[in-house]
Amino acid sequence: MKFSRAFTIIELIFVIVVLGILAGVALPKFGATREIADIAKGRADVATIRTAIANNRQSRVIKGTTDWITSAELDTGGLFGGVLMSPMSSGSTSGDWDNSGANGDGSYRFWISSTPVPFTYTPADGKFGCDTTHATTGAMCSKLVD
Repeated sequence: MKFSRAFTIIELIFVIVVLGILAGVALPKFGATREIADIAKGRADVATIRTAIANNRQSRVIKGTTDWITSAELDTGGLFGGVLMSPMSSGSTSGDWDNSGANGDGSYRFWISSTPVPFTYTPADGKFGCDTTHATTGAMCSKLVD
């Protein structure tokens, strides 16, 4: 009797079909994981920027002025370079920040997938945030600031 140590074509096809089904189930979950990671990065960035703005204000108070940093000063030396030790790199892909308005007007965007979430800095009160009631980006804004 002759024994074969190879797989039959039926066994190989069965394995390929099972791997295809597993890949079809797993790949969509990886896409959602990417968005969750970008939201987590955005939340950390917002917290860092807000803390840096507050620290800058405390330094100004110690020096005798009670003014918040201006929108133009916020971007001295790069994106948020006026308050961060190292400015952020600007980009328009998922997980990036960019300056969406005229330089120094306090308008920024954080990108989640292909959706830009607009943020504004208000120098009158030092607030940095987004509009959670906005029709198209309000839900993403809530995920970033709540």
